[in-house]
Amino acid sequence: MTKEDHWEQIYSTKLIKQLGWYEPHLQTSLNWIKEFNLSVDAPIIDIGGGASTLVDDLLDEGYQAITVFDISKKALSLTKARIGKKAELVTWLNGDIVSANFPACYYELWHDRAAFHFLTLPEQQQKYRDNLIKALKPSGHLILGLFALEAPPKCSGLLVKRYSIEQLEATLGREFELNQHHKELHITPNGIEQMYLYCHFRKIV
Repeated sequence: MTKEDHWEQIYSTKLIKQLGWYEPHLQTSLNWIKEFNLSVDAPIIDIGGGASTLVDDLLDEGYQAITVFDISKKALSLTKARIGKKAELVTWLNGDIVSANFPACYYELWHDRAAFHFLTLPEQQQKYRDNLIKALKPSGHLILGLFALEAPPKCSGLLVKRYSIEQLEATLGREFELNQHHKELHITPNGIEQMYLYCHFRKIV
């Protein structure tokens, strides 16, 4: 089964609120984004955000240049249906992050909760990093939420790469400066504990 087929099956057979990473609001991300004082027309991209409620909350805050990227067409369609007419205000991109092509130096914020850790191979992580470096503006913000070392080794039936903050800094490289980070315990709808590492970086070159 391809990655695309795996995620299409996940989103076709489960309700959004049954998914392991579901949260009604990504409060840490929202709090940080407010601290950034971005203009309402600042380009923002949410990687793997197909079923996330972040787009709902960003629209409610008045942001006007939001892009949602996801490997699953089904996930994107579910969120479009959920937000109704507001979907016309959002750019929706379907693809695989390791082969995607983004505009250069465009986004002021790159947000990713629970997508990057599914890239378990160094070459996948490098392609993600290449896309990130290309697409994010100098001094742009990066928010990453991913499995910490204490988290389970799998999510949604797939192996994940778990990180310490030191490992993540080494993976991202000298182009990014860590501003803040903390660990956050997430409880899945099935009662499973998942320890997340939440990080805010700035692109410095």
